[in-house]
Amino acid sequence: MWKVETYLNIWDYIVLVLLFAISSGIGLFFAIRDRKKAKTSDYLMGGRNMHAVPVAFSATTGFLSAIAIIATPAEFYRYGTMYLYYVITYFLNAIICSSIYVPLFYRLGVNSTYEYLEMRFDRRVRLLVSAIFILQQVMYCALVIYAPALALNAVTGLDLWTAILMTGVVCTFYTTTGGLRAVIWTDVFQFTVMLAGFLAIIVRGCYLVGGAKNMWKIAERGGRIDFNHFDFDPRVRHSFWTMIVGGTIHWAGRYGTTHTSVQRYLCCKTETHAKAALYLNFLGIIAIDVLAGLAGITMYAYYAECDPYTAGWVTSSDQLTPYLVMDILSKFPGLPGLFVCSALSGSLSTISSGLNAMAAVALEDFIKPYKRLSSRVTLLLSKMLVVLFGAACIATVVLAANLGEIFQAAASVNAVVLGPSLALFTMGWGFPWINSWGAMVGMTSGVMGASWCLVGKQIHPPLEQYARRLELVTVACEMGNMTAFNSTTVASLNTTTLSYDLGTNTTAFETQMRHPIAEFYAMSYTLYGVFGFIVNIVVAHVVSVFTGFQRPRDLPKGVTIAFFDLAIFRWTPERIRKVLRFGIDYEDPMRGRKKKPTLDVDRGDNNWDESNVAFKPNDEEQT
Repeated sequence: MWKVETYLNIWDYIVLVLLFAISSGIGLFFAIRDRKKAKTSDYLMGGRNMHAVPVAFSATTGFLSAIAIIATPAEFYRYGTMYLYYVITYFLNAIICSSIYVPLFYRLGVNSTYEYLEMRFDRRVRLLVSAIFILQQVMYCALVIYAPALALNAVTGLDLWTAILMTGVVCTFYTTTGGLRAVIWTDVFQFTVMLAGFLAIIVRGCYLVGGAKNMWKIAERGGRIDFNHFDFDPRVRHSFWTMIVGGTIHWAGRYGTTHTSVQRYLCCKTETHAKAALYLNFLGIIAIDVLAGLAGITMYAYYAECDPYTAGWVTSSDQLTPYLVMDILSKFPGLPGLFVCSALSGSLSTISSGLNAMAAVALEDFIKPYKRLSSRVTLLLSKMLVVLFGAACIATVVLAANLGEIFQAAASVNAVVLGPSLALFTMGWGFPWINSWGAMVGMTSGVMGASWCLVGKQIHPPLEQYARRLELVTVACEMGNMTAFNSTTVASLNTTTLSYDLGTNTTAFETQMRHPIAEFYAMSYTLYGVFGFIVNIVVAHVVSVFTGFQRPRDLPKGVTIAFFDLAIFRWTPERIRKVLRFGIDYEDPMRGRKKKPTLDVDRGDNNWDESNVAFKPNDEEQT
């Protein structure tokens, strides 16, 4: 094989222009159709009348981003199929979120996820977490813009800053003009483009290696088909336990606490539709992950004897998927452009979702509580915030260049916030004795603890034996220009098992010279969120002990959940469930309100003192 030197042609650029034109057109359509409504709830929450199906597709596309298109196949190519254990966590979190978080947020009618934190704790906690969310989203969106653009630039010849600016400007445009409806329906379109891009790689790749059966055999003998790592060692990058424990915390935090996700199912017309959207999203995200995995296995089968990364033909593993596309699809006008559209669709969906969510959070948490605005001014301000955050994401792109491989970098950046956030919301509905000081200090400590792990790993990288990087070879790279594996190659792979490197070549000297804390930093990136989750809960309890526990009986109705009264725990004896309610009478309408010393019959207030209500809904928004 020889190094591929093919770049995008005119047909590819036409397909690319069509993607941006259709995405922008959807935004314009909803802007024109809804121009007379002029309501913030329509713009930021889709009018709360969306159907489950488009919401599910939108959530799937927004969650996976360009990382699923470019980095996930490379993950399977270099590390094998252990990543597929994440599928189990998707299912677990669909159950958890549909049972707890959808009913909690939907019945409270909140416009911002963090509005709940003020109801349960106080305004300081709400503002702290909102600020952390916005900072995290700006960094994550910058990473999502930069990394795919860099990979495509290096392999396809697509100009780096052209890709960055087009992605940032176009998604800012259609998000600003069309609001959440435009974001959701554009995501549906982009979801189909992502599927088409993967299918093009898999179908063509399987044909070139002699069919799906040969593809699977080659991958199996190269150690890529592997589900047998059940190590309890937390330093192992991907084992069954790190994937299940870390994945459950990560995805529960993402589905159940971030406004980017919660905003999706809050815009559904009914709670039933919101729950259905979660389960449909579970199926959609599995479909994308399985296709990404098959694309990665197909890529390995094609390059089993000539790895472009080891040969130096690409400078980063993130460039492997675009390189494969230009290698096997360049003969078909428009198909490389379809893949580029697929990758950029992932970027567009994630960024547009983030921009809309950041605008909603900034408006609901930092502006509306302090300033009463008319509907028209509020709508205009929402659009200005989308533009502002879009510019911030593009400006932050420069910082994203130093975070390493995008697959692990994106997961690490998210885990720093998602684990502590999940702990905070869990304490909100399930630990009614935690007070606001405990919540605030715990959240700060959890984020700092997870960030400490992330920074520490950059200073003290883990040993190769924990990464379990599989072997890549280049024996066929100088044999000539092969367009496919011939029968001799396939036959040799059927009789020879390719070895793979588990990092056993680490010397005793290297191990002895490592700083003792380096072994702690070596924990799998999937466990950063778990560490932040544990730190948050422990610190919150310690602080609550010294500042005085919250009295559960005084909490507003609806902010806690009788967890052990859920259907899956109905087998538990009533006497035990009574104890686990912690003295809260969930049927008491007076809970969370204080009685007046006298009854004012003329006002008909029946002893209710509205001044003591912990949260009052915005009358204008409720109307």
